Amino acid sequence: MKSQAIALQSRPADSTGPLASLLAALTLALALLFAQAMPGYAQQRPETFADLAEQISPAVVNITTSTTVAGRTGPQGIVPEGSPFEDFFNDLDRGDGDRQRRSSALGSGFVISADGYIVTNNHVIEGADEILIEFFPGGEEAVPAELVGTDPNTDIAVLKVDLEDLPYVEFGDSNSEGARVGDWVMAMGNPLGQGFSVSAGIVSARNRSLQGTYDDYIQTDAAINRGNSGGPLFNMDGEVIGVNTAILSPNGGSIGIGFAMSSAVVTNVVDQLIEFGETRRGWLGVRIQDVTPDMVDAIEGLESARGALVTDVPAGPALDAGMLAGDVITTFDEIEIEDTRELVRIVGNSPVGKEVPVIVLRDGETEALTVVLGRRETSEAVAFPASDESTESPEEAEILGLTLSPITEELTEQYGLSADEGLVITSIDPDSEAASKGLLEGDLITEAGQQKITSVEDFEARIEEARDAGRKSLLLLVRRGGDPRFVALVLEE
Repeated sequence: MKSQAIALQSRPADSTGPLASLLAALTLALALLFAQAMPGYAQQRPETFADLAEQISPAVVNITTSTTVAGRTGPQGIVPEGSPFEDFFNDLDRGDGDRQRRSSALGSGFVISADGYIVTNNHVIEGADEILIEFFPGGEEAVPAELVGTDPNTDIAVLKVDLEDLPYVEFGDSNSEGARVGDWVMAMGNPLGQGFSVSAGIVSARNRSLQGTYDDYIQTDAAINRGNSGGPLFNMDGEVIGVNTAILSPNGGSIGIGFAMSSAVVTNVVDQLIEFGETRRGWLGVRIQDVTPDMVDAIEGLESARGALVTDVPAGPALDAGMLAGDVITTFDEIEIEDTRELVRIVGNSPVGKEVPVIVLRDGETEALTVVLGRRETSEAVAFPASDESTESPEEAEILGLTLSPITEELTEQYGLSADEGLVITSIDPDSEAASKGLLEGDLITEAGQQKITSVEDFEARIEEARDAGRKSLLLLVRRGGDPRFVALVLEE
């Protein structure tokens, strides 16, 4: 920038008037500004990762697992397609028929304590009957590891080796301040079975979900390949902010889209596996769905599409606390809830038995509840209570593009209904808003305007009440195959 400024200043001037002087002054100021700013920015970028790699690499390990599988005839492999062992399969016995064979898989991990606790991915060790740990820099004999516990929901496993005074690494902050988009990160592991390897990149995105219930992945462009699974993702302070788990790729190799489960999730799982040998997640005991923009006008007191809408409350902690279907959970444990995914993650990370303050929106007013959390692993399968029987006489009507009928024995048998109260959709206008919202013939509407309905008259009354209140849409609770969800339909003028 300095040479550019000199060149600009050396141009012949057409005049020596005020304009020329002003341009010269501006040019000099810009040159000084860039000359000062650019070196400062460059100093923020690491000149080398060598010192950091040397410092933390002794805590990174290679993991080899062995599994005994039944032999097969023919050319096919001996593990199912899609198995985590498939790409690393090494047939150690070429016998035919039903002879047992050994398959092996390779992965990565890292030591988190001096007495030998090691973290890796569940899919690295799943189904293995022998687990061997090789420490960096290699050359030493691999040592056997004991499986402490696994959590398939987050794909985390904890191992233990019988060694002392091991070098180890600690977990760091993977939240917005500790792992910002654009921050430098470094991945370590055993890619493609090639042995210890280091790659570097940045945090590309945060809070990614890969369809898991508790997903909170850090996306990075640091090269992650098969065999890196279970290895650590480090920040520049040498702290583990993620466990390398998956890649997005059309060809199976790294294209710069890798995912590491955040330390915010992993630390809680690891602590539970070490203490109990299993996870013990908090359980609220509700079915929920996201609040959509078209529901805002239909739910009294709701100002924006945020929170978690309760669709059903079985016997459990929430019911004991007085929570009702139709409540919108806005705050849990003093944390404002944006959507269902956030609520599920927070509840799951809460200890079993904890008394938690919960704020819900109900009938336009806020209600403060106190919930004593249960344990998800043992309570989630609690059955939903059956509804009371309907005594209304059948009457069919067409409303909002829906043909509705009270429940009859014939309709129950025809559509396999799991409840005996509400209105059955017997047909639907394909051009209606209801059809565009995904409603189908055979769906059962059990609530309208957050009130139970048992007849067409009830439904029509809820519509009139909504119109009288100045609402433009009506909130319906719809059940399909026993699963409830809310749908808001615009009221016809």
